[in-house]
Amino acid sequence: MGAGGNMNVTSGGKNVLDRVPVKKTPFEISDLKKAIPQHCFKRDLQRSLYYLFGDIAICFTWYQLAANCIPLLPTPLTYLAWPIYWFVQGSSFMGIWSIGHDLGHHAFSEYQWLDDAIGFVAHSAFLTPYFSFKYSHRSHHAHTNSMEYDEVWIPKRKADTFYSEILNNPLGNLFMTFVRLLLSFPMYFTFNIHGRPYDGFASHFYPNSPIFNDSERKQIWLSDAGMAVALYVLYKIAAATSFTWLFCIYGAPLLVMNAHFIFFTFLHHSHPSLAHFDSREWDWIRGALSTVDRDYGIFNHVFHDVTCSHVVHHLISTIPHYHTMEATKAVKPILGDYYKYDDTPILEAFWRETKNCIYVEPDEGAEDSGVYWFRK
Repeated sequence: MGAGGNMNVTSGGKNVLDRVPVKKTPFEISDLKKAIPQHCFKRDLQRSLYYLFGDIAICFTWYQLAANCIPLLPTPLTYLAWPIYWFVQGSSFMGIWSIGHDLGHHAFSEYQWLDDAIGFVAHSAFLTPYFSFKYSHRSHHAHTNSMEYDEVWIPKRKADTFYSEILNNPLGNLFMTFVRLLLSFPMYFTFNIHGRPYDGFASHFYPNSPIFNDSERKQIWLSDAGMAVALYVLYKIAAATSFTWLFCIYGAPLLVMNAHFIFFTFLHHSHPSLAHFDSREWDWIRGALSTVDRDYGIFNHVFHDVTCSHVVHHLISTIPHYHTMEATKAVKPILGDYYKYDDTPILEAFWRETKNCIYVEPDEGAEDSGVYWFRK
């Protein structure tokens, strides 16, 4: 709960639903860079590897406990132990995946080739097409909250009655929650669900997809090859053990990781106080600021602060995750009301945004403003 027992009031006393200003910012990105201590821009390979291998060690520990200890438990206890393992291992997977995301932003080391090599292996291991995601995600950062050109979490309009009317009720909200958490991760990469509309077949696995330009297509083939190798390895593991064993050890945690990804990216970009802009009004810095930092408790650490320092990540994506909190504190005085932080308990926030962020429309009387707000 926020201050005064009102879930919409932060611990700092602000109403989290107060809209972020949409007028042009009185500062430039150069002002923000000057305010951030210079060491925050340093990509320390040794420190980055420490976090990566630390996460791998944690995953290996959970695996050893599950593979060697859960089978020894009485059968009734295994029904409790396996879901606990799935959740903690899936959360640990998300930590490694988040480092892979940093690798795609060249926020791991000073060597682009090394970042891409490690990122390719890390993301392929979690059935994520590394280069495909790297390029579409780069476009997302370049066009955040643009109605026409953003790459993901494109909001619906009121005219889309399937969302604004048919699903705009408690049962519809529950259905969308299920679809988002269970299916959106693979459906986004395969069929561009939640992505911007394109002419032609848009898929992260299709090298000729309109998502990519000609200079990127060879690396999409490489991403597909990485996925194919990962699937072949999983097939060989299942053949040597069993599909059930593979699902319990790897498949179910992967579903949890997928759900984490959709959960926090939805919350990054869905908030009643944040605007979307069409081409008449959009500019890069206001788009980058149209995201929100949230408090996930211990999961801030598990996910390497991608949850609680997402605003500064959109402003300067090459800052390593271990400096993003310090960078956030440095720019907050300059950002002022343009900075959005919401410490609403995270499950409450997810349900609130699921109910209240159904579609976007301009304010009444401001239909030509080029600014759109979430409605329900």
